[in-house]
Amino acid sequence: MFDVIGKRRWFFLFSGLLTIPGLIFILLTPLTGGAVGLQFSIDYTGGTDWEIRFTDQNVSANQITSVFVAQGIDDAQVISTSDGYYEIRTKTASLGTPPPSEAPAASTGPSGSAGTSAAPSTSVAPTPSPSASPSPSASPIASSSGAATAAPSGSAPPGAAGVVGASPSPSPGNQALPTTGKFGAIATALQAALGPIDGQRTLTTVGPVISQELTQQAVLLVILGSIGILAWMTFRFRDVKFGATALVALLHDVVVVVGTFAILGTFFKVEIDALFVTAMLTVIGFSVHDTIVVYDRIRENKARHAGEGFEQVVNHSVLQTFGRSINTSLTVVVTLTALLLFGGAAIRYFVLALLIGIVSGTYSSIFNASPLLVVWQNWEDRRRGRSPAGRPARRPAS
Repeated sequence: MFDVIGKRRWFFLFSGLLTIPGLIFILLTPLTGGAVGLQFSIDYTGGTDWEIRFTDQNVSANQITSVFVAQGIDDAQVISTSDGYYEIRTKTASLGTPPPSEAPAASTGPSGSAGTSAAPSTSVAPTPSPSASPSPSASPIASSSGAATAAPSGSAPPGAAGVVGASPSPSPGNQALPTTGKFGAIATALQAALGPIDGQRTLTTVGPVISQELTQQAVLLVILGSIGILAWMTFRFRDVKFGATALVALLHDVVVVVGTFAILGTFFKVEIDALFVTAMLTVIGFSVHDTIVVYDRIRENKARHAGEGFEQVVNHSVLQTFGRSINTSLTVVVTLTALLLFGGAAIRYFVLALLIGIVSGTYSSIFNASPLLVVWQNWEDRRRGRSPAGRPARRPAS
């Protein structure tokens, strides 16, 4: 019979080799101001997320990046999705803010005032409405403002009519392209360099206040989840050792996943986003579930084998649940591996975090949580003057 508990020092050493490098990179994140360690996406730092699709399917992410660099935006990250769109993220939070002077012109266009609505001929593009797009409705305004107003309306179709006509009623997959502000200039530069933009799915900007709230909520979720798990397992097994050792194994899995992404962020600029928190909460739940399976068997075997030492009882329990733990985790690992290889780029790092966490959670439940429980129990027995087998310890001869 394989002695898992007897070789616990080797398993603790292996866990140290897994966690210490990642922990170093995690601690370097605040010390280096983010230059080394975790790289946060715009969900936490603030910025703009833009999803577009070009008519030319041969456009590459590098070509899009070069256009952004030419426009003075050197922090843009371009990700190709499975449906032909490109997701462009930049940490320049003010990038998508339209000029405040354009808002009144757009709102007064449909009001029917001839003097103010006819002056900016392209200001209706950002806020298309069914009443403003048909050309017959513009003719009374043009006739009341004279020949000078008719000239801009005749020259508008190449620039404005294409935008208005393409999205008289914007849908989530076909929104109106920006025509003002910095993104209006970038959209024009992209189409001049790479051809027409076929569709725009999203254009959202996250401010620094919202991103700070997301960060606080993410940390709060992990802390509350950990406290809840500790309280529930202590109540469930009527012993704080079970809850505390399960929490230590849980923290091991969190450090492994976060540390891996800190290393990937340092060397490959891999960022963590809002989905990363979802992955971490899933890993926490899976890790604790696997630990509970082992702990339940330990509790049953303690009653069945009351005369055996606690170390032997735990070793029997680990071996009895070993096949179930491996089979359960293996089915999840196969599914996640398929998603990692054949899924879209948008969920690639979310799946990677899950995959690392599931493997680490299975390892920690078997080779960390149960051995730690034995170490704690042996320490208590020695402190109370009992041997690990439950018999009184022999006192040294005087």
